[in-house]
Amino acid sequence: MAIPYPRFVGSEQPAMEAARMGTPPSAQSTPPVNLTQEELKKIAAYKAVEYVKSGMIIGLGTGSTAKHAVDRIGELLRLGELRDIVGIPTSKKTHEQAVSLGIPLSDLDSHPVLHLAIDGADEVDPRLNLVKGRGGSLLREKMIEGACEKFIVIIDDSKLVKFLGGSGLAVPVEIVPFCWKNTALRLREMFRDSGCVAKLRTCGEEAEPFVTDNGNYIIDLYFEKDIGDLQAASDAILRIPCVAEHGMFLDMATTVIVAGKKGVEVIHKK
Repeated sequence: MAIPYPRFVGSEQPAMEAARMGTPPSAQSTPPVNLTQEELKKIAAYKAVEYVKSGMIIGLGTGSTAKHAVDRIGELLRLGELRDIVGIPTSKKTHEQAVSLGIPLSDLDSHPVLHLAIDGADEVDPRLNLVKGRGGSLLREKMIEGACEKFIVIIDDSKLVKFLGGSGLAVPVEIVPFCWKNTALRLREMFRDSGCVAKLRTCGEEAEPFVTDNGNYIIDLYFEKDIGDLQAASDAILRIPCVAEHGMFLDMATTVIVAGKKGVEVIHKK
């Protein structure tokens, strides 16, 4: 049965303008116009950071949307509006960004339970299931975001899909490099009925394999059709011995913040 998207129940214009102008939400009230996708990402990020309180242990996400949230946390620390924050970064890139902003950092070994995490997503379905990892950090993201009491996802409205894989873009799977072609073949055959294409992610002019922070490869899966039962698909993927993790984040998000041209929609898990 089709599940309708939640409708907009209100607008967050002050927060939208603040994110656009780089000023605190309370300082602006004029509705923005002609927002770019990057501005929408920033709006969602600023709204998410309103959930951060002094003394929290925070998971710091990776990607173009999460970057704005990390920047904002760093700014609020510098202004003295947040204190005693400890960040757990989900990638080496985010670690470097946080260090440059003066955000104190730690890890899961020292803090096995986090208060909340803020991160972007590549797709969000009507049940708040996610596709993440097109930036290559899915394993660390899932480890950290699976250890938090609240997981806030920040997106612009282009990321809403009817089913995971519905955008036509990749659903990533992180694998060990050993015999990667065999793993790719097994993944493709597993989802043959959904028209699956499995491709090794490459980078650079020489098309060398993309290597994650963990020294692994990524196989990107592209689907022509809905893959059906997501939990069954997740379990089947993880049973392949060379798979480290996949980019479907099922039943993990507690809140999704969607920025669109009509305002900010905050959707809480039911």
